[in-house]
Amino acid sequence: MNTTAPIDALILMSFGGPEAPEEVVPFLRNVTAGRGIPEERLEEVGEHYFGFGGKSPINDQNKALLAALRDELDRRGIETPLIWGNRNWDPYLTDEVRKLAQDGATQFLSIDTSAYSSYSSCRQYREDFAKTIDTLKDEGLNVSIDKIRQFYNHPGYADACADCLGDGVADFRSKVGQIDSTKHRILFVTHSIPNVMQDASEVTTNGYRAQHEELIDHLMGRIDEADRVPSELVYCSRSGSPEVPWLEPDVNDRMTELAEEGVTGVVLVPIGFISDHMEVAFDLDTEAKETAEELGLDFTRVDTVGTHVAFVRGLVDLVEERVAQLRGEDVDVPALPGTKALVPGSGACSIDCCRGRIERATYPNWAMAN
Repeated sequence: MNTTAPIDALILMSFGGPEAPEEVVPFLRNVTAGRGIPEERLEEVGEHYFGFGGKSPINDQNKALLAALRDELDRRGIETPLIWGNRNWDPYLTDEVRKLAQDGATQFLSIDTSAYSSYSSCRQYREDFAKTIDTLKDEGLNVSIDKIRQFYNHPGYADACADCLGDGVADFRSKVGQIDSTKHRILFVTHSIPNVMQDASEVTTNGYRAQHEELIDHLMGRIDEADRVPSELVYCSRSGSPEVPWLEPDVNDRMTELAEEGVTGVVLVPIGFISDHMEVAFDLDTEAKETAEELGLDFTRVDTVGTHVAFVRGLVDLVEERVAQLRGEDVDVPALPGTKALVPGSGACSIDCCRGRIERATYPNWAMAN
Protein backbone atom coordinates (compact mmCIF):
# COMPACT_ATOMS: atom_id res chain seq x y z
CA MET A 1 0.00 0.00 0.00
CA ASN A 2 1.40 3.39 -0.99
CA THR A 3 1.36 5.88 1.88
CA THR A 4 2.24 9.51 2.44
CA ALA A 5 3.85 9.04 5.85
CA PRO A 6 4.60 11.19 7.80
CA ILE A 7 1.60 13.07 6.35
CA ASP A 8 -1.72 11.86 7.77
CA ALA A 9 -4.06 13.80 5.48
CA LEU A 10 -4.11 16.06 2.42
CA ILE A 11 -6.00 19.34 2.11
CA LEU A 12 -7.26 21.01 -1.06
CA MET A 13 -7.02 24.62 0.12
CA SER A 14 -8.94 27.37 -1.64
CA PHE A 15 -10.47 30.82 -1.33
CA GLY A 16 -14.14 29.91 -0.96
CA GLY A 17 -17.25 31.52 -2.33
CA PRO A 18 -20.97 32.02 -1.67
CA GLU A 19 -23.55 29.42 -2.65
CA ALA A 20 -26.66 31.64 -2.56
CA PRO A 21 -27.59 35.35 -2.87
CA GLU A 22 -28.03 35.77 0.88
CA GLU A 23 -24.46 34.56 1.43
CA VAL A 24 -22.79 37.06 -0.90
CA VAL A 25 -22.33 40.07 1.40
CA PRO A 26 -21.48 37.94 4.50
CA PHE A 27 -18.85 36.18 2.37
CA LEU A 28 -17.39 39.52 1.27
CA ARG A 29 -17.33 40.65 4.90
CA ASN A 30 -15.18 37.60 5.65
CA VAL A 31 -12.85 38.40 2.76
CA THR A 32 -12.36 42.01 3.87
CA ALA A 33 -12.54 41.57 7.66
CA GLY A 34 -10.50 44.19 9.50
CA ARG A 35 -9.90 46.35 6.45
CA GLY A 36 -12.62 48.93 6.94
CA ILE A 37 -14.39 48.34 3.62
CA PRO A 38 -17.67 50.32 3.45
CA GLU A 39 -20.85 48.27 3.20
CA GLU A 40 -21.77 50.00 -0.05
CA ARG A 41 -18.51 48.76 -1.61
CA LEU A 42 -19.40 45.20 -0.60
CA GLU A 43 -22.83 45.62 -2.18
CA GLU A 44 -21.18 46.90 -5.36
CA VAL A 45 -18.84 43.93 -5.62
CA GLY A 46 -21.74 41.65 -4.72
CA GLU A 47 -23.45 42.60 -7.96
CA HIS A 48 -20.85 40.48 -9.75
CA TYR A 49 -22.20 37.45 -7.91
CA PHE A 50 -25.86 38.40 -8.21
CA GLY A 51 -25.42 38.39 -11.96
CA PHE A 52 -24.62 34.68 -11.63
CA GLY A 53 -27.52 33.84 -9.34
CA GLY A 54 -25.62 34.77 -6.18
CA LYS A 55 -23.41 31.70 -6.45
CA SER A 56 -19.69 31.59 -7.08
CA PRO A 57 -18.59 28.96 -9.60
CA ILE A 58 -15.50 28.21 -7.51
CA ASN A 59 -17.16 25.72 -5.18
CA ASP A 60 -18.35 23.32 -7.89
CA GLN A 61 -14.94 23.64 -9.56
CA ASN A 62 -13.20 22.74 -6.30
CA LYS A 63 -15.49 19.74 -5.90
CA ALA A 64 -14.55 18.59 -9.39
CA LEU A 65 -10.84 19.04 -8.67
CA LEU A 66 -11.23 17.24 -5.34
CA ALA A 67 -12.81 14.27 -7.13
CA ALA A 68 -10.12 14.26 -9.83
CA LEU A 69 -7.36 14.33 -7.20
CA ARG A 70 -9.01 11.49 -5.31
CA ASP A 71 -9.18 9.43 -8.50
CA GLU A 72 -5.48 10.03 -9.20
CA LEU A 73 -4.50 9.19 -5.63
CA ASP A 74 -6.52 5.99 -5.85
CA ARG A 75 -4.91 5.15 -9.19
CA ARG A 76 -1.52 5.31 -7.47
CA GLY A 77 -2.72 3.29 -4.50
CA ILE A 78 -2.50 6.25 -2.12
CA GLU A 79 -5.23 5.89 0.50
CA THR A 80 -4.40 9.04 2.47
CA PRO A 81 -7.55 11.04 3.33
CA LEU A 82 -8.17 14.12 1.17
CA ILE A 83 -10.28 16.99 2.48
CA TRP A 84 -11.29 20.42 1.17
CA GLY A 85 -10.91 23.57 3.26
CA ASN A 86 -11.49 27.25 2.44
CA ARG A 87 -10.17 30.54 3.71
CA ASN A 88 -13.40 32.53 3.53
CA TRP A 89 -16.47 30.26 3.42
CA ASP A 90 -17.80 26.77 4.09
CA PRO A 91 -16.14 24.33 4.29
CA TYR A 92 -13.71 26.29 6.46
CA LEU A 93 -10.14 25.02 6.81
CA THR A 94 -10.20 24.93 10.61
CA ASP A 95 -13.47 22.97 10.75
CA GLU A 96 -12.29 20.34 8.27
CA VAL A 97 -8.87 19.88 9.91
CA ARG A 98 -10.53 19.63 13.32
CA LYS A 99 -12.64 16.65 12.22
CA LEU A 100 -9.61 14.58 11.26
CA ALA A 101 -7.54 15.83 14.19
CA GLN A 102 -10.20 14.54 16.57
CA ASP A 103 -9.66 11.13 14.96
CA GLY A 104 -5.91 11.30 15.54
CA ALA A 105 -4.48 12.98 12.44
CA THR A 106 -1.66 15.39 13.31
CA GLN A 107 0.31 16.15 10.13
CA PHE A 108 -1.41 17.71 7.10
CA LEU A 109 -0.15 18.68 3.63
CA SER A 110 -1.94 21.36 1.64
CA ILE A 111 -2.48 21.54 -2.11
CA ASP A 112 -3.09 25.25 -2.69
CA THR A 113 -5.00 26.50 -5.72
CA SER A 114 -2.54 29.21 -6.77
CA ALA A 115 0.47 28.68 -9.01
CA TYR A 116 2.56 31.83 -8.39
CA SER A 117 4.48 33.53 -5.60
CA SER A 118 3.07 36.57 -3.81
CA TYR A 119 1.71 37.42 -0.39
CA SER A 120 -1.91 36.62 -1.21
CA SER A 121 -1.23 33.64 -3.47
CA CYS A 122 1.21 31.88 -1.14
CA ARG A 123 2.25 33.49 2.12
CA GLN A 124 -1.29 34.31 3.22
CA TYR A 125 -2.18 30.62 3.01
CA ARG A 126 0.60 29.95 5.51
CA GLU A 127 -0.92 32.55 7.81
CA ASP A 128 -4.27 30.74 7.46
CA PHE A 129 -2.54 27.52 8.49
CA ALA A 130 -1.05 29.26 11.52
CA LYS A 131 -4.49 30.48 12.61
CA THR A 132 -5.90 26.97 12.32
CA ILE A 133 -2.95 25.49 14.24
CA ASP A 134 -3.35 28.06 17.04
CA THR A 135 -7.13 27.59 17.24
CA LEU A 136 -6.89 23.82 17.48
CA LYS A 137 -4.02 24.03 19.98
CA ASP A 138 -6.33 26.00 22.26
CA GLU A 139 -8.75 23.08 21.94
CA GLY A 140 -6.06 20.56 22.90
CA LEU A 141 -5.42 19.37 19.35
CA ASN A 142 -1.83 19.63 18.11
CA VAL A 143 -1.46 19.66 14.33
CA SER A 144 1.04 20.82 11.71
CA ILE A 145 0.23 21.96 8.17
CA ASP A 146 2.76 22.00 5.34
CA LYS A 147 2.18 22.79 1.66
CA ILE A 148 3.38 21.80 -1.79
CA ARG A 149 5.57 24.30 -3.62
CA GLN A 150 4.25 26.92 -6.02
CA PHE A 151 3.78 25.14 -9.33
CA TYR A 152 3.79 27.75 -12.10
CA ASN A 153 6.79 26.09 -13.76
CA HIS A 154 6.02 22.47 -12.92
CA PRO A 155 5.76 20.42 -16.14
CA GLY A 156 2.29 19.15 -15.24
CA TYR A 157 0.84 22.66 -14.99
CA ALA A 158 2.74 23.84 -18.04
CA ASP A 159 1.56 20.89 -20.15
CA ALA A 160 -2.06 21.55 -19.19
CA CYS A 161 -1.70 25.26 -20.00
CA ALA A 162 -0.10 24.41 -23.34
CA ASP A 163 -3.00 22.12 -24.29
CA CYS A 164 -5.54 24.79 -23.36
CA LEU A 165 -3.64 27.43 -25.33
CA GLY A 166 -3.42 25.19 -28.39
CA ASP A 167 -7.15 24.53 -28.32
CA GLY A 168 -7.91 28.22 -27.85
CA VAL A 169 -5.69 29.29 -30.74
CA ALA A 170 -7.37 26.68 -32.95
CA ASP A 171 -10.77 28.09 -31.97
CA PHE A 172 -9.60 31.61 -32.80
CA ARG A 173 -8.23 30.44 -36.15
CA SER A 174 -11.62 28.95 -36.99
CA LYS A 175 -13.14 32.41 -36.51
CA VAL A 176 -10.60 34.51 -38.42
CA GLY A 177 -9.50 32.05 -41.10
CA GLN A 178 -5.80 32.77 -40.79
CA ILE A 179 -3.92 34.20 -37.84
CA ASP A 180 -2.01 37.35 -38.79
CA SER A 181 0.79 38.84 -36.67
CA THR A 182 -0.12 42.33 -37.84
CA LYS A 183 -3.78 42.04 -36.83
CA HIS A 184 -3.95 39.62 -33.91
CA ARG A 185 -2.58 39.41 -30.38
CA ILE A 186 -2.41 36.84 -27.58
CA LEU A 187 -3.03 38.42 -24.17
CA PHE A 188 -2.10 36.37 -21.12
CA VAL A 189 -4.26 37.53 -18.22
CA THR A 190 -3.64 37.29 -14.49
CA HIS A 191 -4.92 38.90 -11.30
CA SER A 192 -3.43 42.32 -10.73
CA ILE A 193 -1.75 42.87 -7.38
CA PRO A 194 -0.49 46.04 -5.68
CA ASN A 195 3.00 47.10 -6.72
CA VAL A 196 4.16 46.73 -3.11
CA MET A 197 3.09 43.09 -3.18
CA GLN A 198 4.90 42.57 -6.47
CA ASP A 199 8.05 44.07 -4.97
CA ALA A 200 7.77 41.85 -1.91
CA SER A 201 7.43 38.75 -4.08
CA GLU A 202 10.89 39.40 -5.48
CA VAL A 203 12.73 39.22 -2.14
CA THR A 204 13.67 35.52 -2.33
CA THR A 205 12.35 34.47 -5.75
CA ASN A 206 12.08 35.90 -9.25
CA GLY A 207 8.69 37.35 -8.36
CA TYR A 208 5.04 37.19 -9.33
CA ARG A 209 5.27 39.01 -12.67
CA ALA A 210 8.51 37.33 -13.79
CA GLN A 211 7.09 33.89 -13.05
CA HIS A 212 4.16 34.58 -15.39
CA GLU A 213 6.56 35.81 -18.06
CA GLU A 214 8.69 32.67 -17.77
CA LEU A 215 5.66 30.47 -18.34
CA ILE A 216 4.46 32.67 -21.23
CA ASP A 217 7.81 32.30 -22.99
CA HIS A 218 7.57 28.54 -22.64
CA LEU A 219 3.98 28.35 -23.87
CA MET A 220 4.57 30.57 -26.88
CA GLY A 221 7.39 28.25 -27.90
CA ARG A 222 4.99 25.33 -27.94
CA ILE A 223 2.42 26.62 -30.42
CA ASP A 224 2.78 26.38 -34.18
CA GLU A 225 5.16 28.96 -35.58
CA ALA A 226 2.45 30.34 -37.88
CA ASP A 227 0.33 31.12 -34.80
CA ARG A 228 3.04 32.97 -32.84
CA VAL A 229 1.64 36.45 -32.99
CA PRO A 230 2.87 39.08 -30.52
CA SER A 231 1.89 38.29 -26.94
CA GLU A 232 2.05 40.06 -23.60
CA LEU A 233 0.97 39.89 -19.97
CA VAL A 234 -2.05 41.96 -18.89
CA TYR A 235 -4.08 42.15 -15.70
CA CYS A 236 -7.64 42.05 -14.39
CA SER A 237 -9.57 42.30 -11.11
CA ARG A 238 -7.90 45.41 -9.75
CA SER A 239 -9.60 46.74 -6.63
CA GLY A 240 -8.88 49.27 -3.94
CA SER A 241 -8.05 52.94 -3.79
CA PRO A 242 -7.01 54.48 -7.12
CA GLU A 243 -4.15 56.19 -5.26
CA VAL A 244 -2.50 52.81 -4.60
CA PRO A 245 -0.58 51.60 -7.68
CA TRP A 246 -1.33 48.10 -8.97
CA LEU A 247 0.21 46.12 -11.81
CA GLU A 248 -0.92 47.29 -15.26
CA PRO A 249 -2.10 47.33 -18.04
CA ASP A 250 -5.68 46.33 -17.40
CA VAL A 251 -6.95 43.89 -20.02
CA ASN A 252 -9.76 46.21 -21.14
CA ASP A 253 -7.49 49.22 -21.42
CA ARG A 254 -4.96 47.23 -23.40
CA MET A 255 -7.58 45.91 -25.83
CA THR A 256 -8.72 49.49 -26.41
CA GLU A 257 -5.16 50.57 -27.19
CA LEU A 258 -4.62 47.63 -29.51
CA ALA A 259 -7.82 48.36 -31.41
CA GLU A 260 -6.63 51.94 -31.91
CA GLU A 261 -3.37 50.52 -33.31
CA GLY A 262 -5.25 48.45 -35.89
CA VAL A 263 -5.47 45.08 -34.13
CA THR A 264 -8.66 43.23 -35.09
CA GLY A 265 -8.68 40.19 -32.83
CA VAL A 266 -7.41 38.92 -29.48
CA VAL A 267 -6.94 35.59 -27.73
CA LEU A 268 -7.26 35.91 -23.94
CA VAL A 269 -5.38 33.29 -21.93
CA PRO A 270 -6.27 33.27 -18.18
CA ILE A 271 -2.81 32.09 -17.19
CA GLY A 272 -3.18 33.33 -13.62
CA PHE A 273 -6.25 31.24 -12.77
CA ILE A 274 -6.62 27.48 -12.50
CA SER A 275 -10.42 27.40 -12.89
CA ASP A 276 -13.30 29.45 -14.30
CA HIS A 277 -14.23 31.17 -11.04
CA MET A 278 -15.61 34.68 -10.65
CA GLU A 279 -12.61 36.62 -11.95
CA VAL A 280 -12.79 34.59 -15.15
CA ALA A 281 -16.57 34.40 -15.42
CA PHE A 282 -17.13 38.12 -14.76
CA ASP A 283 -13.91 39.97 -15.55
CA LEU A 284 -13.11 38.05 -18.74
CA ASP A 285 -16.22 36.27 -20.01
CA THR A 286 -18.45 39.26 -19.24
CA GLU A 287 -16.52 42.56 -19.06
CA ALA A 288 -13.62 41.79 -21.39
CA LYS A 289 -15.88 40.09 -23.90
CA GLU A 290 -18.17 43.12 -23.90
CA THR A 291 -15.16 45.38 -24.43
CA ALA A 292 -14.08 43.27 -27.40
CA GLU A 293 -17.56 43.44 -28.89
CA GLU A 294 -17.69 47.23 -28.48
CA LEU A 295 -14.31 47.51 -30.20
CA GLY A 296 -15.27 45.11 -32.98
CA LEU A 297 -12.50 42.65 -32.04
CA ASP A 298 -12.62 38.94 -32.80
CA PHE A 299 -12.38 37.28 -29.40
CA THR A 300 -11.52 33.90 -27.92
CA ARG A 301 -11.08 33.14 -24.24
CA VAL A 302 -8.88 30.11 -23.64
CA ASP A 303 -9.93 27.49 -21.06
CA THR A 304 -8.36 27.32 -17.61
CA VAL A 305 -6.65 24.06 -16.65
CA GLY A 306 -9.48 22.96 -14.34
CA THR A 307 -9.24 19.19 -14.03
CA HIS A 308 -6.94 18.63 -17.00
CA VAL A 309 -5.28 15.26 -16.48
CA ALA A 310 -1.72 16.64 -16.72
CA PHE A 311 -2.49 19.27 -14.10
CA VAL A 312 -4.08 16.79 -11.69
CA ARG A 313 -1.23 14.33 -12.08
CA GLY A 314 1.24 17.16 -11.58
CA LEU A 315 -0.38 18.12 -8.29
CA VAL A 316 -0.13 14.56 -7.02
CA ASP A 317 3.50 14.45 -8.21
CA LEU A 318 4.08 17.53 -6.05
CA VAL A 319 2.44 15.80 -3.08
CA GLU A 320 4.76 12.82 -3.47
CA GLU A 321 7.75 15.16 -3.90
CA ARG A 322 7.02 17.05 -0.68
CA VAL A 323 6.33 13.87 1.29
CA ALA A 324 9.67 12.45 0.17
CA GLN A 325 11.40 15.66 1.26
CA LEU A 326 9.78 15.42 4.68
CA ARG A 327 11.17 11.91 4.97
CA GLY A 328 14.62 13.28 4.27
CA GLU A 329 14.93 11.64 0.86
CA ASP A 330 16.76 13.08 -2.12
CA VAL A 331 14.10 13.74 -4.74
CA ASP A 332 13.84 15.13 -8.24
CA VAL A 333 12.27 18.59 -8.35
CA PRO A 334 11.28 19.07 -12.00
CA ALA A 335 10.85 22.51 -13.53
CA LEU A 336 10.64 23.98 -17.02
CA PRO A 337 13.94 24.36 -18.89
CA GLY A 338 15.73 27.53 -17.90
CA THR A 339 13.71 27.95 -14.69
CA LYS A 340 14.27 26.87 -11.12
CA ALA A 341 11.83 24.95 -8.94
CA LEU A 342 10.74 26.99 -5.92
CA VAL A 343 12.20 24.71 -3.29
CA PRO A 344 14.59 26.77 -1.14
CA GLY A 345 16.27 24.27 1.16
CA SER A 346 13.57 22.10 2.63
CA GLY A 347 11.05 22.61 -0.17
CA ALA A 348 8.94 24.95 1.95
CA CYS A 349 8.87 28.74 1.77
CA SER A 350 11.73 30.54 3.47
CA ILE A 351 10.97 32.70 6.48
CA ASP A 352 11.51 35.81 4.37
CA CYS A 353 9.18 34.72 1.57
CA CYS A 354 7.13 37.70 0.40
CA ARG A 355 8.35 39.58 3.51
CA GLY A 356 5.94 37.74 5.72
CA ARG A 357 3.12 39.84 7.07
CA ILE A 358 3.13 42.81 4.71
CA GLU A 359 1.03 45.66 6.04
CA ARG A 360 -2.29 45.06 4.31
CA ALA A 361 -3.49 48.58 5.05
CA THR A 362 -1.38 49.54 2.04
CA TYR A 363 -3.88 47.76 -0.20
CA PRO A 364 -7.07 47.30 1.86
CA ASN A 365 -9.40 46.18 -0.94
CA TRP A 366 -7.25 43.31 -2.21
CA ALA A 367 -9.00 40.00 -2.93
CA MET A 368 -12.58 41.17 -3.47
CA ALA A 369 -13.69 38.23 -5.57
CA ASN A 370 -13.54 34.49 -6.34
